[in-house]
Amino acid sequence: MGELINQSTILKYLKTKSSDLSFIDKLKVVYRPLICPFDDLLNYIENDDSVFDIGCGSGQFCALVAKFTPANEIYGIEISETLVQNARIVNQEFKDEKNIQFETFNGSEIPSLIQNYSKIYLIDVLHHVPKENQLEFLKEIYSKMAVGSRLILKDIDASSLLLYFNKIHDLVFSREIGNEMKANFAKKVVEEIGFKVLESYTKKMLVYPHYFLILEK
Repeated sequence: MGELINQSTILKYLKTKSSDLSFIDKLKVVYRPLICPFDDLLNYIENDDSVFDIGCGSGQFCALVAKFTPANEIYGIEISETLVQNARIVNQEFKDEKNIQFETFNGSEIPSLIQNYSKIYLIDVLHHVPKENQLEFLKEIYSKMAVGSRLILKDIDASSLLLYFNKIHDLVFSREIGNEMKANFAKKVVEEIGFKVLESYTKKMLVYPHYFLILEK
């Protein structure tokens, strides 16, 4: 706490967190900050916030939340039991000082306890949801969130030609082709669901085109 949150600090910290993971999972934990703007995402967490991470992977973002922000209540969900076990390993150091938990879910039904959290994160998850299910998935999140809570949605912008670098990335690491949305279309979708858009912007890191939607119910 109190340390400057930047890419260098994040990379240095995550290199200490992956010794017990598989080779591929270790690569994802350690080097994802080179292509994903975790530092920007962490800046939305304020005093007294609680954090719910949908599709938490191996728990590296939750570890960053626990290490570098005031949040003491952190909950991550993931469809893979292996990744949930990874997340528990990566966050082992916080088990006595923070209320931090990880559980599996079925990929569509969001646990009702999401209503107890003030900041909800959806980081590079939406494009892994089948296209025909994306609208219902976002509606499910909206319906379960508490009024006044915020969803920080970060994903890959399909309006950029750089999109194809992410498709290759997903094919190599996830063995699937993503269903990315264009940033403007994603903004229209969440507004129609009922979200209030507080911020909307894009950012490129290396060859990865990101969009951010900061939303409030």
